[in-house]
Amino acid sequence: MKTLRLTFESFRFAWQALQSNLLRTILSLLGVTVGIFAIIAVFTVVDSLEASVRQSMNFVGDKVIYVAKWPWAFGGDYPWWKYFNRPSPTLREFQQLQRLLTPENNRGVALFAARGGNTLKAGSNSLEDIALQGVTYEFRQVSDVPVQEGRYFTPQEIDAARNVAVVGYDIAHNLFPNGSAVGKEFRTHGLKYTIIGVMEKEGKKMLDTPSNDTNCLVPLGSFTKIYALSNGGMGGAQGTIGIKGTDADPGLLNLESEVQGAMRNIRGLKPREEDDFALNRPEMLADAISSLFSVIGVAGAVIGSFAILVGGFGIANIMFVSVTERTNIIGIQKSLGAKNYFILAQFLFEAIFLCLIGGAAGLFLVWLITLVPQDAMKITMSMYRIVLGLGLSVLIGVIAGIIPSVKAAMMNPVEAIRSK
Repeated sequence: MKTLRLTFESFRFAWQALQSNLLRTILSLLGVTVGIFAIIAVFTVVDSLEASVRQSMNFVGDKVIYVAKWPWAFGGDYPWWKYFNRPSPTLREFQQLQRLLTPENNRGVALFAARGGNTLKAGSNSLEDIALQGVTYEFRQVSDVPVQEGRYFTPQEIDAARNVAVVGYDIAHNLFPNGSAVGKEFRTHGLKYTIIGVMEKEGKKMLDTPSNDTNCLVPLGSFTKIYALSNGGMGGAQGTIGIKGTDADPGLLNLESEVQGAMRNIRGLKPREEDDFALNRPEMLADAISSLFSVIGVAGAVIGSFAILVGGFGIANIMFVSVTERTNIIGIQKSLGAKNYFILAQFLFEAIFLCLIGGAAGLFLVWLITLVPQDAMKITMSMYRIVLGLGLSVLIGVIAGIIPSVKAAMMNPVEAIRSK
């Protein structure tokens, strides 16, 4: 009960100070508002930017190991000459991996290859620079294929290399603007394909990464009618084998070890020979992205901390002034039996309350930013960032108000009453 009364009295004094010295208080709170706005805005934009970049890279899948000719690399020198003469994964290696890998460590193995720059035609409509991707039936187990209308391939269509296709949203709505595209036909490279499915619209991405909207999936056998799978060098289309891991294998360490051993066995590599294939994992990309945005977030926090520092000085100043103006009241309270901790808590709560008002104003400004419509990047403020902003406001209030509060608590009641 005493705590509630103390809190109520502190809030009442803080509100009275806010009303009686409105302009002074607003100017003092402005520093906290700007500081909280700066830090939370930076964190919010960085979080949204990172989420958008990760969404742009979702085409690589999750918990997947890719067996390929070229290893992924991020920054620095890339020794391409070491990998140029490596063979690309083949259909035979894909089939052997399917047989050798244990089902406990994987949820599917798929082979796929892609080439861009294709032109699709349907009547008087045509689309250029379309990605044509040949896949095996298991591709849906490795990568997300969000079919919105129609269906995915059947095993019979894959095995018979039929000329059927699952197309992206933009392809369907540009080639066939009137009505459904399912069951309609288009031509490319002199071949006629029937659309059996249309994928969901992904929309604009933050990065210029492959999008399902302009992607055309066809059976791998049908794809090889147009592009021969290359076994090395730069000619033809280079195949990639994707292996989907399981939740029971954290970090996919067991799967990676098994795939490495199986590929070395398939290619007949001796114990001392280096791998002539690359095992690429999306985690490599995720780690690079996290490291980059961690640096950006720290830099933004350092810049915003200077604004918060200024705000803290402003709150400390207004609290010193408040203690001076209410010295007589402090003396009366002490003469009536108020304890030192009561006076200290009263002014400390007042400082915290004022900082919370400034912090809430800063968070409100950040929330206004999230209302600005964005095509490539949607800005959202998470509950964690809201709690962080309020927590920083409380911390600023404690640091800025502790010295004035101690000064008020240590006053001699007789001298305080005599002051004017």
